Amino acid sequence: MTWKIESHSLRDTDLLNEESLFFLGNGYLGVRGSFEEGYGPSFESIRGTYINAFHDTINISYGEKLYGFPSTQQKMLNVIDAQTIDIYIGNDKEKFAITEGEILDYSRTLHLDKGYSERHIHWLSPSGKEVKVTFKRMVSFIHRELFISKVTIDPINFDDKVTIVSTVDGDISNYISMDDPRLAAGHSKSLNVQDIDVHHETGFIMSETETSGLQVGCHTSHFLPNNSDIEPDIDHDSQKIFFSYTFDKKKTDAVEFIKQNIYVDTLRHGDDLKERAKSIYYRLHDVDYETLLKSQEDYLKLFWERSDVEIGGEAKLQEGIRFNLFHLLQSSGRDKYSNISAKGLSGEGYEGHYFWDTEIYLFPVFLMTNPELAKQLLIYRYSILEHAKDWAKTLGHKQGALFPWRTITGEECSSYFPSGSAQYHISADIAYSYIQYYFATNDQQFMLDYGAELLIETARLWLDTGHFRRDGSFAIDEVTGPDEYTCLVNNNYYTNVMAKHNLRWAARIAEMLPTWDARLAEQLFDHICLEPEEIKEWIKAADNMYLPYDAELDINPQDDSFLNKKVWDLSNTPDTEKPLLLHYHPLTLYRYQVCKQADTILAHFLLEDEQKHETLVNSFNYYEQITTHDSSLSSCVFSIMASKLGYGQKAYDYFIETARLDLDNTKGNTKDGLHMANMGGTWMAIVFGFAGLRIKEDGLHMAPILPEEWDRYSFHVQYNHQVIKVDREVNRLVLHLLDGPDIHLCVHDEKYQLQAEKDLVIEL
Repeated sequence: MTWKIESHSLRDTDLLNEESLFFLGNGYLGVRGSFEEGYGPSFESIRGTYINAFHDTINISYGEKLYGFPSTQQKMLNVIDAQTIDIYIGNDKEKFAITEGEILDYSRTLHLDKGYSERHIHWLSPSGKEVKVTFKRMVSFIHRELFISKVTIDPINFDDKVTIVSTVDGDISNYISMDDPRLAAGHSKSLNVQDIDVHHETGFIMSETETSGLQVGCHTSHFLPNNSDIEPDIDHDSQKIFFSYTFDKKKTDAVEFIKQNIYVDTLRHGDDLKERAKSIYYRLHDVDYETLLKSQEDYLKLFWERSDVEIGGEAKLQEGIRFNLFHLLQSSGRDKYSNISAKGLSGEGYEGHYFWDTEIYLFPVFLMTNPELAKQLLIYRYSILEHAKDWAKTLGHKQGALFPWRTITGEECSSYFPSGSAQYHISADIAYSYIQYYFATNDQQFMLDYGAELLIETARLWLDTGHFRRDGSFAIDEVTGPDEYTCLVNNNYYTNVMAKHNLRWAARIAEMLPTWDARLAEQLFDHICLEPEEIKEWIKAADNMYLPYDAELDINPQDDSFLNKKVWDLSNTPDTEKPLLLHYHPLTLYRYQVCKQADTILAHFLLEDEQKHETLVNSFNYYEQITTHDSSLSSCVFSIMASKLGYGQKAYDYFIETARLDLDNTKGNTKDGLHMANMGGTWMAIVFGFAGLRIKEDGLHMAPILPEEWDRYSFHVQYNHQVIKVDREVNRLVLHLLDGPDIHLCVHDEKYQLQAEKDLVIEL
């Protein structure tokens, strides 16, 4: 069961959520789990097909537009819809529809180990015809442009004709909502059909965006395994192509119908999309359906060998972690144009924008399980470095790189700066991920080619943003930390400590580069005009970084003014008023001690060595009382820190909130897309939380605990060319070195050597 997600529900609310839950993708292409035949006329489907980073540029409207406000934003577009397959049974062409007749049996399954979904419907039509229909669909990991569907129709009590009408629809709009700031409120139609071509039983639609000039094409063909002699009737108008196939069937015969769709876009495939799509079609023409399924399963076998997390004792949680990891794989960009958006490719929440979520919540998963994919995510950020430098200048900085809070192409898309552009910490977050990559891989060439320049430019931002105060400390004013219920503050602890880390490691890497490759280092320093005095200033700022601390409470205040505010009474705030952001004006929230999500607590996880243990404990206890966890990015962090601080039951309870957040729709908005950062956070809560794993300059550290509800858990990590299996059992830890040279690591602060072909067993 834990390799399958199953549903037997046909309730409208479940069907809408399952469009997200059953989405299929490969990092390039994503298709929501809508029904091929559609729904009833009153059902509001969010039918969507998306290409990562494919967008239009739209104007931002302001009542009062001030200097530096972004004029435009990018928006991920819903592209050409090739999902539709309608079925008509009998000579009277009675339409197959779940809202008509009687459903005798129904099931829906997502196969996490095989990479496809399927639906089985046993249907009795209003006129009494009985039929079994199976829909199976797949978005290929091997052939990124390919979305393929197979329909099997098995008549039970009739031998009349069966007609299948396959539609490709270019008349597509995006979903909008006027009431939820997490969704788009306008500009639903930005893609227009430019070309329709029908040729020898295949069809091609090409559409173009209104402003960005990007084009997308969909090439569609069909295969009839048992009836290759049937010719289709093909029709089209200015927006759609219709392929109609009619089968004369006997009672015992089943109809098999395969629809193959190839998506291409100008970002990856150049200008002649029709020819590129045709070339891919010809390349795949002789690859049969079963071979495609087998290659998908083989790909996932390798993925699960290095990425699976096993939980002993709770099948529902096992199902949750595998579901989350599968969808992370489906949503991760794999080229310089793309990253991982807040909803991945599962829906339109947050308009397909990339946030800090990638570096802090998603990147760690791939860093420890698939370093090459992790590196690609970093390369995307490097590809927009020049945009980040330009954005810093727009906001008044003389130097440095300020990465946009939300973006697709590298230009800022946030129109509300207090909780958007003011979150300067995103530059330190990205720098942090580069440093973690270096710790985990020792990839000096990558740091020479990409990492050093990015660390230097982000370090320059902090020197230009902050200032030395009269007491000699370095302060950073008027920024917003991760907690979006507290905006525009001085000395946000998270921002300051992450900036300190950024500054220190920019200096360290700048000093190490000449020892790795003197020629390349000199070329880089000349290119970016780096002088030794500048490095000294970074070190001075890092050494004197002001980190808020309250001696009476022995905690790190979230910022300079946080503890002076009135505490929000969460115990008397009804659930009907949550999340607070949908029920209270931002200014109301800003006046209180109330946190949307982990802020200082997140800093204590990422940079735990900056504070003594007692301060970590006291801070956790303090912020736990005033944090709403309205953000899905929060509970996993509290779980991680609870594990570290010895709060085992709290760690488990917070983990429960993350593991099945989308499967159980606990936030109430799964329909808008899956919560990607939370999915990464589930993995983090196990690996960084229960297992206590940390990647530090001196190597791997672990401090594993075992929840009382489990009898074991295990996972794999890749570290510096080694593959390690971690198996935490009752009363002991077993480490297996599966690949790579011997390695030294620390468990509960004790040093051990892990050797190949010799398990390390540590009694706990």
